[in-house]
Amino acid sequence: MSALFNFQSLLLVILLVICTCTYVRGIMPRLIDRNKEGFLGLFWMSARIGERLSPYVALACVAMAVKILME
Repeated sequence: MSALFNFQSLLLVILLVICTCTYVRGIMPRLIDRNKEGFLGLFWMSARIGERLSPYVALACVAMAVKILME
């Protein structure tokens, strides 16, 4: 089943994109910062969300991990 049709999988993909973009921006900021508009701007916005809301993103990752392990 596609991640678009399963809500839990969609949330997992969104969390992984946020975490990956934040990590990549920490290592190579120029790679993320050059695309602030258009479709690739979603990666820039994801990196911003990960930087500014990092405690909440971390809690969401832990909650998702517990949810997956309990299944």
